[in-house]
Amino acid sequence: MTTAIAPRLMGKRILVTGAGKGIGRVTVETLISEGAEVIAASRSAEDLANLAHQTGCRPHIVDLADADAARAAAEQALPLDGLVNNAGIAELAPFLETTAALFERIMAVNARAPMLISQVVARDWIRRKAAGAIVNVSSLASLWGTPDHAAYGASKAALDSLTMTMANELGPFGIRANSINPVVTLTPMAERAWSDPAKADTMLVRIPLRRFATPKEIASVISFLLSEEASMINGVILPIDGGFRAA
Repeated sequence: MTTAIAPRLMGKRILVTGAGKGIGRVTVETLISEGAEVIAASRSAEDLANLAHQTGCRPHIVDLADADAARAAAEQALPLDGLVNNAGIAELAPFLETTAALFERIMAVNARAPMLISQVVARDWIRRKAAGAIVNVSSLASLWGTPDHAAYGASKAALDSLTMTMANELGPFGIRANSINPVVTLTPMAERAWSDPAKADTMLVRIPLRRFATPKEIASVISFLLSEEASMINGVILPIDGGFRAA
């Protein structure tokens, strides 16, 4: 007689930010397929309505550039078992043309919002004496000096540093925090941005697997890190890059 194996996130309640498109959307689909209840946060009401109809997730419209709105979204999602800080914006400009306004706008969403949301969630876990897991979706741009990514790369490097501090300070409470750092991932936006073979080839030649990542490959790692299977993984900055940094 074969014993059925329960999905690894069965009964877990997880908040995913930036859930409307790309990696966030596929992450919601993946977590729900693993048995989780998912609160999906995004700026786009249309994207969330479609996702909720497709998956049964609980949608929450929020602009994470607003610090108070970010905190409120986290508070409304409580209680949680897991958190995926996936929301991010990318406005590219050469270093010498990066303005203070652009830098601050990107940092607000890519680094400040994950900090504020994680504070709300972690305080609730500590109050309830509950364990929890946080996955921050960073980027390979935090680990490599990508041209035209001055503000974006800096925001993701800040997120990686934040992850390690969270892992150190929250670990004694049974709270794990990890970052994943994908190479170019073929979301609809990335497919448009990297559709020029001349541009894509400059990156592909440095990837031993000679291809970009898919959103599903990223979402599967997020699901693993949220699960009990990763119960001893904490404070990791994990490139998902097909060997880019080994080349």
